[in-house]
Amino acid sequence: MLSFRDAFSQCPLVAILRGVQPAEAVEIGRALLEAGFRILEVPMNSPQPLNSIALLSKAFGTRALVGAGTVTAADQVLKVGEVGGRLIVMPHADATVVRATKSGGLYALPGFATATEAFAMIAAGADALKLFPAEASPPRVLKALRAVLPKDMPIIPVGSITPDNMSDYWAAGASGFGLGSALYKSGATPAEVAQNAARFVAAWRGLRGTA
Repeated sequence: MLSFRDAFSQCPLVAILRGVQPAEAVEIGRALLEAGFRILEVPMNSPQPLNSIALLSKAFGTRALVGAGTVTAADQVLKVGEVGGRLIVMPHADATVVRATKSGGLYALPGFATATEAFAMIAAGADALKLFPAEASPPRVLKALRAVLPKDMPIIPVGSITPDNMSDYWAAGASGFGLGSALYKSGATPAEVAQNAARFVAAWRGLRGTA
């Protein structure tokens, strides 16, 4: 199974599948993997999120890192782990949830908006940090934060990220990106998701100079 670092090094784009239905999760996941994605997140406020996580984990668990987003409480961590999820993504900075995640052998990606929150999450054991919402933390803010945070700590802006605005965040020190409605919206077909995914992967490869 892929570790977070392995998955992230292959493709540092996190697919946020908010609103995905269990019946469509595998086909959506397949379209993303074929495009190059290796990290799939099903937010806990999606319909039957644990069912979708279980299906995605069973189908792609050896080729992708599958987990839950919008995790806001420690008791949710155990439920995600029980169905095969290995990544816990949070919208906020909560050391209790991070510690529960690490105690369960899962990867923790907590949200943060300030240097104080970032260092607290690092101390709690975070594997990466989610800059959220990115709309409230433009590239100049990320650049200032990056100057004081550990250079080897991945920082992932999330919120209104598109293929067109990735470059400014990348130049400011982003390590990767969390992609929501510009990648997947509830009701989107696998073909539509594949097209969106291809644009994001092409943009990322362009940033890396590997296009």
